[in-house]
Amino acid sequence: MSGIQARFRLDWSGFVLDVDLDLPARGVTALFGHSGSGKTTLLRCIAGLERPAIGRLTVDGAVWQDDEPKGQRGSGHWLPTHQRPLGYVFQEASLFPHLTVMGNLQYGLKRSPGAARVSLDQAIEMLGIGHLLDRKPAHLSGGERQRVSMARALAVSPRLLLMDEPLAALDLKRKQEILPYLERLHRELDIPVLYVSHSPDEVARLADHIVVMAEGRAVAVGPLTDTLARLDLPIQLGEDAGVVLQGSVAERDERWHLTRVAFDGGSVWVRDGGQRQAQAVRVRILARDVSIALQPVSASSIQNCLSAVVDEIADDLHPALSLVRLKVGNSPITARLTRRSAAALALAPGQPVWAQIKAVALIG
Repeated sequence: MSGIQARFRLDWSGFVLDVDLDLPARGVTALFGHSGSGKTTLLRCIAGLERPAIGRLTVDGAVWQDDEPKGQRGSGHWLPTHQRPLGYVFQEASLFPHLTVMGNLQYGLKRSPGAARVSLDQAIEMLGIGHLLDRKPAHLSGGERQRVSMARALAVSPRLLLMDEPLAALDLKRKQEILPYLERLHRELDIPVLYVSHSPDEVARLADHIVVMAEGRAVAVGPLTDTLARLDLPIQLGEDAGVVLQGSVAERDERWHLTRVAFDGGSVWVRDGGQRQAQAVRVRILARDVSIALQPVSASSIQNCLSAVVDEIADDLHPALSLVRLKVGNSPITARLTRRSAAALALAPGQPVWAQIKAVALIG
């Protein structure tokens, strides 16, 4: 059986983790939720750093844990952390201070079971740390230390890579420096990644699949685009509510420094980010940046005006506001507007409308 099957129940004083997940064996799965929702606890159970009373974990058919109550099918099988073929990147880099960067990487190689999925040279090149190999951790920036930590995690030839908020300890500038390296790992490695985060921006840029956690439970699980477009999620994103669409570069307007990104059902103009023709990209459209009209508007500064159909309407957090899910072809887009506006337009499911998109973020 391919993929990752994780079933855990862990009872602590004041907190219960209770999840039953079937996750893909490819791409990045984000474990997303507020602090205290159980994201890190779930990751520690998968790593074997916590042993819940009830647990079963399989990775690509290999059983890493099979603990069930007496009388059930559990075999009591348990792989300790050091025998699980995984890499773990913590919030803090946790490098050995007495070793150079190369020494830290070579230490990771000692855990490699055999043929490397990623060679050490490849990990060094992918994370751009070749010029740092002779330095010790005290002489590295926070972003450099975290890149070394990622390379060390890859050096163990993991079948699964766990990342626990790897950017949380970095300032905004360092986060922006390291995100392109994470995106490259996403594009080029065939190793499934479980990525813990409470940052919608990181999830939008990196994730293919998402598990939304709240109070120790998985309240939503699914592909990123479909899950973010749901209006019934118990967890609210507030100003960050919106969707991420997969698309490709269809056209570049060099005169105005704009790029047209085509997706399933339409296309949008965005600021030119230097992407090449036909390159696969993502666009993020926030609900606050979408307005709705009953007729196409031509005399406007808003150049992205797409034919759409109302799919669903729901109350927002504030009683004055509504969230409206639209379908542009097969692609979902959400809009936030006042309930008074929705009533004035007499919006209802199935109604044809025009979506005016004021801003679109291009994610390369």
